[in-house]
Amino acid sequence: MGLLDGKKILVTGVLTDGSIAFHIARLAQEQGAQVVLSSFGRALSLTTRIAGRLPQPAPIIELDVTNADDLAALESRVREHFPDGLDGVVHSIGFAPEAALGGNFLNTSWEDVSTAMHVSAYSLKSLTMAARPLFNGGGSVVGLDFDASVAWPKYDWMGVAKAALEATSRYLARDLGPENIRINLVAAGPIRTIAAKSIPGFEEFENVWNERAALAWDVNDPVPAAQAAVALLSDWFPKTTAEIIHVDGGVHAMGA
Repeated sequence: MGLLDGKKILVTGVLTDGSIAFHIARLAQEQGAQVVLSSFGRALSLTTRIAGRLPQPAPIIELDVTNADDLAALESRVREHFPDGLDGVVHSIGFAPEAALGGNFLNTSWEDVSTAMHVSAYSLKSLTMAARPLFNGGGSVVGLDFDASVAWPKYDWMGVAKAALEATSRYLARDLGPENIRINLVAAGPIRTIAAKSIPGFEEFENVWNERAALAWDVNDPVPAAQAAVALLSDWFPKTTAEIIHVDGGVHAMGA
């Protein structure tokens, strides 16, 4: 018997088999869930190829979380595969233009900042509300985070967007709690994903993480974060919402 037996889960953001999202989808299937993936545009071919490496076939629906038409169509697209709806959603979505990263904080334009905020933070609300009609008697939404309680080198406006993501999750948890919809985040340490490689100076995170971590950290291992997400998708956390689970070797709690 698996943690997610009988569950139907939507996983966004599967682009490579090194991503946390891929391993969430893989572990979810291994724990008994049926999984549907989402992708769009040029990334769709990547998702299609990587989906073939999952233990079981997974349908892929088109979803751009900044596109109102895609969001409006989410329910019908999911019901084509899962007529009875969903039990969980994984928000693994984030993007900031190059000008919003890398030490350019003081000079970044609002246009670039607004893109980072829309894609990386507001999309949690957009995705959750689009999926809301698919939840029958409750559900679990799990987002992927990077600790936003401090200012990180080179992370700049993505750090601000992650702070907004964390606040958004709390307000969603407040307003959707009466519907038994749980909203939680997994704040992972640095993992060598496509998103991480797009951050100038990412190696600075790698160099210092193990020096500060209470538990040894492996930047090539996305599985611990994926395991935490799967646990939050399960029925083992029925009264946990508005929470941030840190899977970072303990760095968030260590002093200098």
